[in-house]
Amino acid sequence: MNKAITDGITFMPPAFGNGLNVWARGDGVPGSDTYAGDPNAGLVAADQDFGGCLELLKTQATQKLRHMGQTPILPGCYLQVRARVKAVSGDLPDVRIAAWAGGAGGQVVPGVVTTGPARTLSTYGEVVEVSAILGTGSRPGVDMAWGRSALYAHVGLDLTGPNGGVVRIDDIEVEDVTAVFLRDMISQVDVRDYGALGNGTTDDSAAFEAADTAAQGRRVFVPAGTYRLASNVTIDNPVLFEGTVTMPADRILILNKSFDLPSYISAFGDEETAFRKAFQALLNNADHESLDMGGRSVSLSGPVDMQAAVPNRTSFSTRRVIRNGQFEAEGSAPWATQVVTSQASYTPSNPRTLTNVVNVANIPVGALVQGAGVGREVYVRSKNVGQQTITLNAPLFDAAGTQTFTFRRFRYLLDFSGFSSLSKFSLENIEFQCRGEASGVMLAPAGLIFHLKDCFISRPRDRGLTSIGEGCQGMLIDRCQFLSNEDDANVAQRVSIALNAAANDVKLRDNRATRFRHFAVLGGSNTLILGNHFFQGDELPQGVRTGGIVLTSNYNSTIIDGNYVDNTFIEWTNEWEQSPAFTGGFSFAAVTITNNIFLCSNVAPWFSFIVVRPHGAGHFLNGVSISGNRFRATNGAIDRVERVDTSFANLDFSRFKDVDFTGNSYHNVTEQVSNPLWVDHTQGSHATVWTIGTDDRLPFGGRSRRVDSVTVTGNLRNTSNVISYASPNAFGQIGPGNDQVELRWAQAYRGDVRLSVRID
Repeated sequence: MNKAITDGITFMPPAFGNGLNVWARGDGVPGSDTYAGDPNAGLVAADQDFGGCLELLKTQATQKLRHMGQTPILPGCYLQVRARVKAVSGDLPDVRIAAWAGGAGGQVVPGVVTTGPARTLSTYGEVVEVSAILGTGSRPGVDMAWGRSALYAHVGLDLTGPNGGVVRIDDIEVEDVTAVFLRDMISQVDVRDYGALGNGTTDDSAAFEAADTAAQGRRVFVPAGTYRLASNVTIDNPVLFEGTVTMPADRILILNKSFDLPSYISAFGDEETAFRKAFQALLNNADHESLDMGGRSVSLSGPVDMQAAVPNRTSFSTRRVIRNGQFEAEGSAPWATQVVTSQASYTPSNPRTLTNVVNVANIPVGALVQGAGVGREVYVRSKNVGQQTITLNAPLFDAAGTQTFTFRRFRYLLDFSGFSSLSKFSLENIEFQCRGEASGVMLAPAGLIFHLKDCFISRPRDRGLTSIGEGCQGMLIDRCQFLSNEDDANVAQRVSIALNAAANDVKLRDNRATRFRHFAVLGGSNTLILGNHFFQGDELPQGVRTGGIVLTSNYNSTIIDGNYVDNTFIEWTNEWEQSPAFTGGFSFAAVTITNNIFLCSNVAPWFSFIVVRPHGAGHFLNGVSISGNRFRATNGAIDRVERVDTSFANLDFSRFKDVDFTGNSYHNVTEQVSNPLWVDHTQGSHATVWTIGTDDRLPFGGRSRRVDSVTVTGNLRNTSNVISYASPNAFGQIGPGNDQVELRWAQAYRGDVRLSVRID
């Protein structure tokens, strides 16, 4: 690179032989006295070493020689000024290259170095060459770095030391030596050429912005050094970092043409800091909808408070994606669960609030709440220290009064709980390596359409994904793997949960979860659970099992279809209801369980695949469909596939409505239930009343509330053995268990019939 060649710029001052009227005795600025006619200066036409040259008698402490012409100083251009000098007689002075730095309006640029290294003339007649390099950037080898303010120079030299000596000076030369510094950088713009110092303390923000403005499509180059950026900086051109930058937490670096995590890692030199700054830029940049991690693995020394990384945002609702990388927990201490116990009061009429909370300031938002009468996956959504209250993400089913609660705050690789709301946010193709130390992801307390797609959450210590409020509204979990840290633990010892949700419209599709205590604890309605495989068994003979899917609200409007339910079961409770006892509404309603594969092995005979667990009296099934499923037990039979867990209460069987339990297949199941239930009965003796049992084959221990049809399948004969074509009256809810029916005839008959009996 040579501006004299490429742009035709003239850097070289004229020869002394052209006249001394352009050579000043001062700084060279307009109006300076020149050496033309000076009795102490003269031209020598022929010198054995120089040819034509200037002979000068030193009469001042610093004898200046400056060209009055303006030598242009251009960003990225470096000039070498050289002069050959020899002593002729008298005292021997020192000599150095010097220049005057000119800025806008002809004003001097203050505070810059204006001289090069000095040399002493030690012998008469010896030719000594002095030189210095000047330019805008501070780089090794540059003697006079003037920054972006310098526009031109008056070049020349100084004689210092004793007066009275006579020296001869060859013509002063100025050469563009930019190529010495820029190596192979024809397509790059160096931030140091625009004043960046890279000393770690000076604010280089303006230099970065200026270099980017000048780049115009070329690459911005950040050479070795530490560059402090105290202001927001946006670089619109490609950028290459050899050095690193530092920034305050609230300042933003946006790399528009290099917006990916590897570029931010190059910029900041630290993966964890780089991820925080890249995420900050993602939420402050309209030009990018996603952050590509470039396949990088980021080791996290502690939980990432995602909102703290973006101090200027407390909520966000524009689609954003983080994709294609890995996070890994590092160390143990930063991930330790914070445990706080505190006394508080609960009133069912204020179902999501704890009041009179002792020491409320020490209870962290996002903590799991445990205590008597508290359902699973109840979290602290927010708190009010002044009022001593805590807002919960769900009601408590039986905690009225005052008690001591335990609050457990798990630590998450990515923690979004600091946002008040976060919507349309996606994590795609990311592996969360929790290492049994950390949990995976905590959502914001509010927001719409969080999407976890094609991700692995591996070995979470406590939770894979946690919602502490309605940040899971419309959440999508697609094709993810949840891999437990408790594979070797027996089911009863497991504590980790893959995920929970508290809001409506959640979709769980095509996921796989291994050996957690629960796969999903779901409190909202309108949920779609499709095509998942979740298994939770162990090697114990007749071992216990825990629920894979736990539905915590009675009215659910949920479809569970096409799943592989492996050594676990679907548990339907109302532990998140404000009033556990039925006081009105639809009760346990609107769940469809269809076309699933249910498999168990080595379980106790009382194990069941579908369990309803009411927490209060008076509840019933309403609009429930269970059909097309395949139920199979291996290494031992089970009694039945469905049951009611009466730990707290039983169902009101007299109120069942619209229950469909048909078209299922049973393998190694003793009681193969159905509703309607088809019962074949043979009456061997004549009787006017036939009492017919259902043999425990009515679903959920239901009552024989209705007989839909009675069909005579063999000849109906009276006491005279004459075939009759009579029809009976049918009555349900007969017997001590209300699960038998009676057929009452006008006279005594014997024969064969088929009945359709319903529990609703």
